[in-house]
Amino acid sequence: MTDWVQERLHRDYAQSLRVDRMLYDSETDHQRLKVFENATFGRVMTLDDVVQVTEADNFIYHEMLTHVPILAHGAARRVLIVGGGDGGMAREALRHASVERVTMVEIDAGVVEFSKEYLPAISAGAFDDPRLELVIADGAEFIRREGAAYDVIIVDSTDPVGPGEVLFTDTFYGQAKRRLAPDGILVTQNGVPFLQGEELANTMRAFRTLFADASCYLATVPSYAGGPMAFGWGTDGPARETPAEVLRGRFEASGIETAYYTPEVHAGAFALPGYVQKLLL
Repeated sequence: MTDWVQERLHRDYAQSLRVDRMLYDSETDHQRLKVFENATFGRVMTLDDVVQVTEADNFIYHEMLTHVPILAHGAARRVLIVGGGDGGMAREALRHASVERVTMVEIDAGVVEFSKEYLPAISAGAFDDPRLELVIADGAEFIRREGAAYDVIIVDSTDPVGPGEVLFTDTFYGQAKRRLAPDGILVTQNGVPFLQGEELANTMRAFRTLFADASCYLATVPSYAGGPMAFGWGTDGPARETPAEVLRGRFEASGIETAYYTPEVHAGAFALPGYVQKLLL
């Protein structure tokens, strides 16, 4: 009999992934962690049967949360990643030779070591890059401290339940803005707005009070089912107005090859359907 993992993150909607081979399955006091192989998605990691990352489609999520703010900024030297223990976000940020330092704050050292062992293709050597500073700490607590300012802050959080909930609060967003350099950009993971509209609406309400330019952009990630995924965008600078031809020049100068991101996709991602626009009001 074929085994399936069923994700029940949403009240009225579920998705199932076939388990071709279970590589890891362990339950702690707080959550159940699995890594299994699937013919379409490659290795898949789930927490309480909710998909966290897959080998096959993680490039979409990671490219859009890094290359959009970094190339829109145009001169990003210091990047902060809150979360991102699998290393995929660091992998993409470090592909920019112009980025001098990536600080990654992960609350659980075990997640990093686990990902290195079971999902090495996700980080693809990022943890060995001398420009990466790995800090094992609570992301919200790290943001509260006095410290360096960042050109780009990427919040690579889980859904707003349990430990990830604090990363969706007005207080956290305000403290994140305080750690931005002039014209810095804050981007956030905000779920699938068709099914998680309140999550995006709450973030946008906070962003409107904090930033001159508060919006979101979209990308379709197959394993995050239920429609396109939203990424929050907040800045006091003019970065979102960067023309596509300027983005094209920056992208070509970077020498980076991508599988999802293009300057045209970047510009188009901010064109929002009506039901998403309503969540920003």
